[in-house]
Amino acid sequence: MTQTSPPSLYAPREPVFPRRVDGFFRRFKWGIMAVTLGIYYLTPWLRWDRGPNLPDQAVLIDLAHRRFYFFWIEIWPHEFYFVAGLLIMAGLGLFLFTSALGRVWCGYACPQTVWTDLFILVERWIEGDRNARVRLHHAGWGVHKLRLRVTKWVLWLGIAVATGGAWVFYFTDAPQLARDLVTLDAAPVAYMTIAILTATTFLLGGFMREQVCIYMCPWPRIQAAMMDPDTITVAYRDWRGEPRGKGNLRKRERAAAQRAQDQIAAAWPGAARYGPTPYPDRGRAALPPVPRADTQGDCIDCMACVNVCPVGIDIRNGQQMECITCALCIDACDDVMAKIGKPRGLIDYLALSDETAERAGQPPKPLWRHILRPRTLLYTAAWALIGVALVYALFIRSAIELTVSPVRNPTYVTLSDGAVRNIYDVRLRNKQGRDATVQIGITSDSALTVTLEGQGNAGATVVLPANQTILQRVYVTAAPQTEASTADMTQLRLWVEDTGTGDRASKATSFNGKDR
Repeated sequence: MTQTSPPSLYAPREPVFPRRVDGFFRRFKWGIMAVTLGIYYLTPWLRWDRGPNLPDQAVLIDLAHRRFYFFWIEIWPHEFYFVAGLLIMAGLGLFLFTSALGRVWCGYACPQTVWTDLFILVERWIEGDRNARVRLHHAGWGVHKLRLRVTKWVLWLGIAVATGGAWVFYFTDAPQLARDLVTLDAAPVAYMTIAILTATTFLLGGFMREQVCIYMCPWPRIQAAMMDPDTITVAYRDWRGEPRGKGNLRKRERAAAQRAQDQIAAAWPGAARYGPTPYPDRGRAALPPVPRADTQGDCIDCMACVNVCPVGIDIRNGQQMECITCALCIDACDDVMAKIGKPRGLIDYLALSDETAERAGQPPKPLWRHILRPRTLLYTAAWALIGVALVYALFIRSAIELTVSPVRNPTYVTLSDGAVRNIYDVRLRNKQGRDATVQIGITSDSALTVTLEGQGNAGATVVLPANQTILQRVYVTAAPQTEASTADMTQLRLWVEDTGTGDRASKATSFNGKDR
């Protein structure tokens, strides 16, 4: 009896060698990469004057002093709800874009995609385009291969070090830390952080690449719940492309591609998967298409869409978890269609719900009907609601804040003249970069007076140091035989006001009388 071994759960990685492609989406991706990398690397070096004794770095996460600075905005620890709100908005934005346009985040702005594109750009610059990299991959180790690989790895390592260094610059003054790093005066945690981020960037962007998207990232699995037939995503119009054939491929280029394919197969058996691009470069003169049979589809099976794919899939096989909708296959296919005199759009951004109409030769639904649907409108409304709430909270917050804690041991004190006094511990916070003189008072329907510990009846003003929180004991007194002194409890509001700017903050509390 023959026993069959269980299928292996491990799939060995087959290297992917994306071919260079030019087109609208590729240029758009270059622009996104330039903007995102520019923001990441340059933001810590932007300056913003906040006055004396405050950091002048525009964006700074100051863990030592528990502050987050973003240009003119300063977030304190108790205001972390701003950060939480931004994170929720980012999540809702991701849901919105995925529901409307598929995995556009993965294809254009995900850090893994951006840094992988950068690493592939360096690799192509050093080792050449796809065919040259395939030959180098299968070639034996020698001086030439070692020189190219070491040069590439050194450049990759430089990018990785810059990536790790830029990250730590967000947590302290960037120019000072840069000097300390060079002179070896920086804290050990800075070197450790840079080393860890350097290693992860070098490995994930240089060697693992598409494996991160396929196996490590959970988003390919989550996206299934975000997408539906109305989602605009990259797809192959098989009703137009099938059955495939070679009839449209120019004979001279097809023969040259086949000869190169045969040479690689003879030199490295089993390497046919990494064959050269079987259609000419853009620089070659265009030849008229070869006539084909009427039953043949527009797809000429040139493999251009596969050769440019950064994750190594064939979009013609339908929707796949590995696809990051980077649209490079669209650029490659459009280029081929233009060369053979066929309409563009064999591979395109489209909604699967339009398939039936397009198969029948009818026009698809307007784009806005795919974008504006209940799911996307719900995400947009939630995103906008949180955004408006955060902006409102940002504009109404005061530079002076207080918290009030009534002292309940004892609950009240009876003075020698019969007056009743309550004691409160008030924390005053000055979130400005200058000292502030503030006045403390109360708002109540009853006749109450307020004094501060150590000031007697001289007044209720105090000086708050810049960016500091102080504890101030406050006495609230009700005259004898008044409503507040005899009632069980009287509601009041204790307020503090900056005498220079007029900023005011207040907190509700209660006053306990003798009847308690």
